[in-house]
Amino acid sequence: MAGTPRPLDGLFVLDLGQIYQGPYAGFLMAMAGATVVKIEPPAGEPLRRRAAVAGGSVPMAMLNSNKKSLALDLKNPAGREVFLRLADRADVLIENFAPGSMDKLGLGAAALQARNPRLVYAAASGYGQTGRDAHNLAMDITVQAASGILHCTGFTDGPPVKCGPAVVDFLGGAHLYAAVVTALFERERTGRGRAVEVAMQDAAYPALASNLGMFFGGKRDALPPRTGNRHGGLSMAPYNVYRAADGWVAVISVTEEHWRGLLRAMGRDDLLDDPRFASNTARVQHMAEVDGMVEDWMRGLSRAEAVAAAQRSGVPAAPVRDLEEVVNDLHLHERGMLRWVDHPEVGRVTLPSSPLRFEGAPALEIVPSSRHNADEAEVLGGLLGLSDAEREALRAAGVVGSKLNAA
Repeated sequence: MAGTPRPLDGLFVLDLGQIYQGPYAGFLMAMAGATVVKIEPPAGEPLRRRAAVAGGSVPMAMLNSNKKSLALDLKNPAGREVFLRLADRADVLIENFAPGSMDKLGLGAAALQARNPRLVYAAASGYGQTGRDAHNLAMDITVQAASGILHCTGFTDGPPVKCGPAVVDFLGGAHLYAAVVTALFERERTGRGRAVEVAMQDAAYPALASNLGMFFGGKRDALPPRTGNRHGGLSMAPYNVYRAADGWVAVISVTEEHWRGLLRAMGRDDLLDDPRFASNTARVQHMAEVDGMVEDWMRGLSRAEAVAAAQRSGVPAAPVRDLEEVVNDLHLHERGMLRWVDHPEVGRVTLPSSPLRFEGAPALEIVPSSRHNADEAEVLGGLLGLSDAEREALRAAGVVGSKLNAA
């Protein structure tokens, strides 16, 4: 409802993020109530430039809702001066440039915090701001490779396979948000900001927990590095994706209650006392038999029938949905996580709200991402108080304003 306070109301954030990792942290802050200004070069950030060629970018729309847009040339001395005036007022700055890029412009954490000691300066990167690999070029797939995720993904007799979604970018973005709000909490006690950083490679390592369990459990030479849709440590059964009559269903048995429930769903009460399946350890030793009986049962059922039967018996199961089904998911729409939005650049699409929920504060209405530099007057005129003549001089000098079509 209008006027409902949100946790980050009143905070002013400068978001220099590009593509996914930095912009996602900025998006989470905007949806938590912060005023977020997305600052891009006059030719636009890479995702926007890509969108200009392709005729619109859904990822750009997804990650930049509820932000204001300002195109500003930080390589121009006058542009840096405008930026410094904004940074003097900011609570948070987010960037995911190559390490050291902002320092070369004289706009790194030390320089900005000398002027504004309350500033939380948040830097995201692929491999960190320090260390032997800090300057390696990083994109989601390369960090999946370097972190071990790609090595662990795929089937036993096949090559490494990347995760389909950009999981490492978004792991990095979520951790960056956590680092920012942690530093803001500290600032409430000390009055001073702090520089924080997140590396995608660092954020990826904990996700390898199941695979590392196998690695350190003495099985590193006996078992394959890739397990397909089975448990990453091959220490749980059933745990797989099974073919139904009209698609696929994921099923997992974490507890003995799950297993007994699955036997009841399959009509196999005769196996309740079978020593081959009496414990998870025994089932792992007979994994192929377990998978075979589940798939034999499921083959004659639709996904909906199989999932319903499993859920009635208290077994975790879900259909493998395609993107058409996901964007129309009634549960996600009823919860307000997904919204149909008529976006001025990409048309009618489902856009996400924030996964973060704050009691008493309904999810914000989604304000479609701004066109490049659409909020220049509000940011420079309203916030900094620059006159029309001053803004016109900056535009004439190429310091502000969009040059997207000329890029």
